Amino acid sequence: MINGNVWPYMAATVALCIALAGCDNTDSRVSRGEIDYEDYTAEQIFERAEYDLARGDYEVAASVFSEVERLYPYSALAKRAVIMQAYAYHTDKDYENSRASARRFIDFYPTDDDAAYAQYLLALSYYDQIDEIGRDQGMTLEALQALRIVIERYPDSEYARSAILKFDLAFDHLAGKEMEVGRYYLRRDHYGAAINRFRVIVEDFQTTSHTPEALHRLVEAYLALGLDDEARIAGAILGHNFRGSVWYEDSYRLLTDSGLEPGVNEDSRSWLRAVYRQMILGRWL
Repeated sequence: MINGNVWPYMAATVALCIALAGCDNTDSRVSRGEIDYEDYTAEQIFERAEYDLARGDYEVAASVFSEVERLYPYSALAKRAVIMQAYAYHTDKDYENSRASARRFIDFYPTDDDAAYAQYLLALSYYDQIDEIGRDQGMTLEALQALRIVIERYPDSEYARSAILKFDLAFDHLAGKEMEVGRYYLRRDHYGAAINRFRVIVEDFQTTSHTPEALHRLVEAYLALGLDDEARIAGAILGHNFRGSVWYEDSYRLLTDSGLEPGVNEDSRSWLRAVYRQMILGRWL
C-alpha cells in the first residue's frame, strides 16, 4: 500500500513515453540496462520508473528508481525514489533488496513522514517470508522485532493497526512451531522434551491460541510420567481459563479416569504452581 505522499505522479505516465522517445524501443532497452539516464531530468526518470511499476516490471522499476537517487542525490525525488525502490523490490518478492532500500531510507530520513512506511516495509520483508522457512524461526523473530518498532515508534501512523495484527499472527505462529515440536516429542514418548516445549507456551505465549492445548498436553505428559500433582495443576489452570474448550473436557476425562480431580496441592513446588499463583490467584511473589 502506497500513501499519497509516496506516489503522487501516476497521472503523468502517459507523457513519460514522449519524454523517453518511444515506448516500444525504450522498453526493451530499459530491460537490458542500456538507457543512459544522464540526459534526463529527475522528473522524467521518476516517471519512467512509475510507468514500469504500473506495467508490472518491478525489477526494472526498482533499477530506474535507483537512477534518480544516483544522478540527483540531493533532489526531493531522490528521497521518494528510495522508498519506491523498496516498494518495487518487495512487490517483486526480492525481500533482501527491499530491506536494504527500506533501511537506507530510515537511516537517511528518520524524521520523514514516510519513515513509518519504510519501517513497515522492512517488517513485511520478514513477515511475508514466515511460511517459507520451515522450522527456522529466525524470520519470525525478525518480523516481530521490526513490527514492534512500527507499533511503538509510529503508533499514530496508518500502518500501526496492520502492524499490531501481523505481530499477533507472527507471535501465534511462533507459539505454533513450539507446539509442533512438543507434539512430535509427545508422540514418541519423549515426555521431558515435550514438557519443556509446552512449558514455553504456558510461560511465554499465554496470550496465543495454543495455550489451552499446551495445558492439555501437559496433563497428558505428566500423567504418563506418574506426576499426578503436576497433571492436576495443569488441569486446574486449564479449567479456570478455558473451561468451555474441548481441551479441558479431554483433560478432565483423563484426570477422572485416573481417579484424580483438577486442583492444587499447596505443598507443590512445581513450576506450574507459580503459574497458578500468577494466572489465577494474582500473586506474583
